[in-house]
Amino acid sequence: MKNTQPDRVLVIIPAYNEEPHIAGVARGARSAVPGAGVLVVDDGSTDRTGALAAEAGARVMTLPFNLGYGAALQAGFHYALSRGYTHAVLMDGDGQHDPASIPGLLAPVLAGAADVAVGSRFLENGEYRTPLLRRAGMLLFGWLASALSGRRVTDPTSGFQALNRRALALLVSEHYPHDFPDADVLILLSRMGLAVREVPVTMLPAPDAGSMHAGIKPLYYVFKMLLSIVLEQIRDRPKGFPR
Repeated sequence: MKNTQPDRVLVIIPAYNEEPHIAGVARGARSAVPGAGVLVVDDGSTDRTGALAAEAGARVMTLPFNLGYGAALQAGFHYALSRGYTHAVLMDGDGQHDPASIPGLLAPVLAGAADVAVGSRFLENGEYRTPLLRRAGMLLFGWLASALSGRRVTDPTSGFQALNRRALALLVSEHYPHDFPDADVLILLSRMGLAVREVPVTMLPAPDAGSMHAGIKPLYYVFKMLLSIVLEQIRDRPKGFPR
């Protein structure tokens, strides 16, 4: 493993009205990667998400209003790049992603074996259960991402990821979607020649309420993601991206 100091790793946690969960998530991240930075991007919450994150020891970036999941993540990417972080970990603020999985997720990226590591809930034990319609959508987009990226994708909707600085530089471009960055981003990463690897992680079922992903209408999501994947195949490559 390369000699990357822990304080050059930033854990980015986008959060919208995650008052019940955010303090535990922030503390868990700090414990899993001692010395790393923990940034909670408060995406215009109307509850005490930001205050509780700060009390838990996280740095808090407060957006003026709810901009969406992708925009909140991209704000975190800009923060990481501007402050010299070499690696970032992305995790949700609703408690679904187990902080104990962070070291294993980071390992291939810190070692230089991958530019991006994506946490998959379906590798190894395969005990994670999803509702039938959601699982069907994941299978569809997993198949598309696998076919277009040239590698097997088992968890195309996973937001639990580790990235190096090269990947961060790509994801601050206008190509990054501001609402649902999922399979389309995996395809973009592969198209640009970045090495992407899936890593087994532990995930809990997402809470029914309070999550930034709750209430998404499945049909809209499917339409939006299919459109985004098509556009990704025909648009020009991002300019100025370091090869």
